[in-house]
Amino acid sequence: MGLWFTEKQTDNFGITAKINQTYHTEQTDFQRLDMVETAEWGNMLLLDDMVMTTDRDEFVYHEMVAHVPLFTHPNPKAVLVVGGGDGGVIREVLKHPSVQKAVLVEIDGKVIEYSKKYLPNIAGKLEDPRVEVRVADGFMHIAENQNKYDVIMVDSTEPVGPAVNLFTKGFYDGISKALKDDGIFVAQTDNPWFKADLIKQVYHDVREIFPVTRLYTANIPTYPSGLWTFTLGSKIHDPLKVKDDRFHELETKYYTPQLHRACFALPKFVEDLTK
Repeated sequence: MGLWFTEKQTDNFGITAKINQTYHTEQTDFQRLDMVETAEWGNMLLLDDMVMTTDRDEFVYHEMVAHVPLFTHPNPKAVLVVGGGDGGVIREVLKHPSVQKAVLVEIDGKVIEYSKKYLPNIAGKLEDPRVEVRVADGFMHIAENQNKYDVIMVDSTEPVGPAVNLFTKGFYDGISKALKDDGIFVAQTDNPWFKADLIKQVYHDVREIFPVTRLYTANIPTYPSGLWTFTLGSKIHDPLKVKDDRFHELETKYYTPQLHRACFALPKFVEDLTK
């Protein structure tokens, strides 16, 4: 009999993965952290028994968080990533030559430590000279920095534990103040099958603050339901109006210029959440 891990995504549904070995288990100051090797998805990071990322499908999430706002902004130089201690979003951010500085603010230093050790393909760019890593509260960092960033990306866990404050209207208002006059932000906003109310709340909160608000989706197999949403708020620039000459070549596995536009075409039941 093999060892299996099940993420209970609702009271009545979950996903299961066969575990080859457990590398590390720890109760950090903020959450339970497990790093395991799975038979199907390679190395997997779990926080509070929720799948955060895997070797095999991580590129979808990280590319879609980073490249949609960075291609929408005409000249992103200063970028902030809140959360994202695994380093995947930072890796994608650094593919844009205009970026001069990328700040990572992760509340749990253990996520950074064990991602470097067991997820080197994801965390491998955290030592880049353009990157500043801070082990700190992202909510407070936003509050203490105004008119500083061109693009802010919120790469948080689901709204439990230390991430609860990252899904509040006050946080989005703080993000607006931390952005420059033509700034853009994006946040992961869970899935429409099990968290429709959350998506609706976040979208409407962001729309009250940002003149341009868009919802987009991606397919991430190891996340609940596989259909994942992201909410983008922009002061000026519309991701649906990016000119063709804005796109430069990148090494990606999921994101393309064509998908940049297509990801905003929503299934009807998802589009209804934005009304």
